Amino acid sequence: MAPFLFAAPPPLPMALFDKLFAARRKFDAPESRLPEERQAIVAGSDIAHEAAHMLRAPTALMQLSEAEALTVVGFMRPRLFHNGTTFIHQGDARDTGFMVLVLDGEVTVESISVSRTEAVTLRVLGPGSLIGEMALVDGAARSASCTASTDVRCAVLTRDALETLIREQPATGAKLMTAVAQRLSERLRESGDKLRLYIQMVQAMQEEIDRLLPED
Repeated sequence: MAPFLFAAPPPLPMALFDKLFAARRKFDAPESRLPEERQAIVAGSDIAHEAAHMLRAPTALMQLSEAEALTVVGFMRPRLFHNGTTFIHQGDARDTGFMVLVLDGEVTVESISVSRTEAVTLRVLGPGSLIGEMALVDGAARSASCTASTDVRCAVLTRDALETLIREQPATGAKLMTAVAQRLSERLRESGDKLRLYIQMVQAMQEEIDRLLPED
């Protein structure tokens, strides 16, 4: 199956990323900051506003308002994954407490089915894509592997940060969880549609085989 490529916006200026990473290197756990500290950081950061814009993309959580998205970004950690780094492993049931918002770069999503020994590329995700939200919510094993196919700069929301967000900003936390639930529901519905299409194809093929086979 050929990978599906999302249309990606132009890359953000490298200096903005570097500035954000340098500014937060000493404060790697945003949930440990005071609310006013988080507000001051995002209010004065162009990259935080751009990340909030990406969080509201159709490939992420477009149900959030600009203010809500900016609040969520205040709880996210900037991360850099170098080209070739697999940061989510299919079947991993331990490291499930985070989701990733891609800000710059591309991520290849791969899966190995029971009947195969080699990974199959499911899709390639670019800026504005959200990854790992299902495991963040239910804590179940990862359903696919995600590998940086370029250097990837992203924003990560951990489960600890999510719990702090819900406790400090219950309205925004509830809106975030509702948006994630709606996103997962849409993906489940798409999977159901694909399954029904597959069943129809199998039935049509079986009917054609039955028609071609000689009767006893």
